[in-house]
Amino acid sequence: MFNFELYNPTNLVFGKGQIEKLSVLVPFGSKILLAYGGGSIFKNGIYDQVKTALSGFEIVEFGGIEPNPHFETLMKAVAVIKEQNINFILAVGGGSVIDGVKFISAAVHYDGNAIDILQKRILFKDVTKVIPFGTVLTLPATGSEMNSGAVVTIAATQEKLTLGGSALFPKFSICDPSVIASLPKRQLQNGVVDAYTHVLEQYLTYRHDGYLQDRIAESILQTLIQVGPNVVENPTDYALASNFMWSCTMALNGLIQKGVPSDWATHMIGHELTALYGIDHARTLAIIGPNLYRVMFETKKGKLAQYGKRIFNLTGSEDEIALEAINKTVEFFHVMGMQTKLSECTEDFEKTADFIVNRFEERNWIAMGEKQNITLEKVKSIVEMSY
Repeated sequence: MFNFELYNPTNLVFGKGQIEKLSVLVPFGSKILLAYGGGSIFKNGIYDQVKTALSGFEIVEFGGIEPNPHFETLMKAVAVIKEQNINFILAVGGGSVIDGVKFISAAVHYDGNAIDILQKRILFKDVTKVIPFGTVLTLPATGSEMNSGAVVTIAATQEKLTLGGSALFPKFSICDPSVIASLPKRQLQNGVVDAYTHVLEQYLTYRHDGYLQDRIAESILQTLIQVGPNVVENPTDYALASNFMWSCTMALNGLIQKGVPSDWATHMIGHELTALYGIDHARTLAIIGPNLYRVMFETKKGKLAQYGKRIFNLTGSEDEIALEAINKTVEFFHVMGMQTKLSECTEDFEKTADFIVNRFEERNWIAMGEKQNITLEKVKSIVEMSY
């Protein structure tokens, strides 16, 4: 295994009725920015639970954070925090709201043009330079509730870029699986596939001696296959909901990537599809991932074969198992309601590959993947194969 450091200070508060603990989790006397998205928290009762739990705290509300949160919207929240002298942020929502709050937290005291945080991929390591924040998770998917990374869209330039750093872990995250009962089926489908692909990004690389990491990753994949289709149809089943939510958190809280290689090229390409066409993040991963595995087959063949044997119980030669493992992944995505071709999601796709390659070249993203062997030529092949 590679050398590694594992640091995760987030206090994860999991289970039914845990929103009641907000009054002791938020520092006494805090002036809170309550950040949320499109307003679903008013329909499902979460807003009322949060407000009741925070009775006695001074709260300023900021709503309207979009799916794939926009830099332009988040800067309005930054202005509110500065004007109101707010010293704590509470994100109530899914990954987009939490990601947005991470950017807000970093941007308030940033000395310079805040757009540089995204375009220059600034890392934040000093906790005294960010606004502390906690989360109430309403949509399992991204793992943002227990990691320090975020993705933000710059609407003006149609870019979807990342930020992060050890200072951007939530102080706490409340994860009550019962909140998923009111979620639309599409969001639940997206959550399963998002988490599944998070694991694959850290698992489908090359064979190594991180045996325990592989087994933990495989257990998350097996759990998502077991509960995913059922939780979409029965979100009020607490056993399904709790295993789904915990799998999403475990998929990207930093644990399974320690000491082993990881890829993330599927995400880098997928982000461009969201920025260009507004396609749901999880659905871009379902479009790109299988074709990346096909283009990079010789590099990933050994791990694909291990995946096929352990997850799908496949038999045959290494090549046969590896190829069928890709097909089985696509089948699972279809079971989860995903479309796996770009042409099924937009009509304006024919120049997509060239556009993405040109954009990556401008950013000097010329080598990606666990072996830095996903070249711009291969990116073009992956995207064209995804049409």
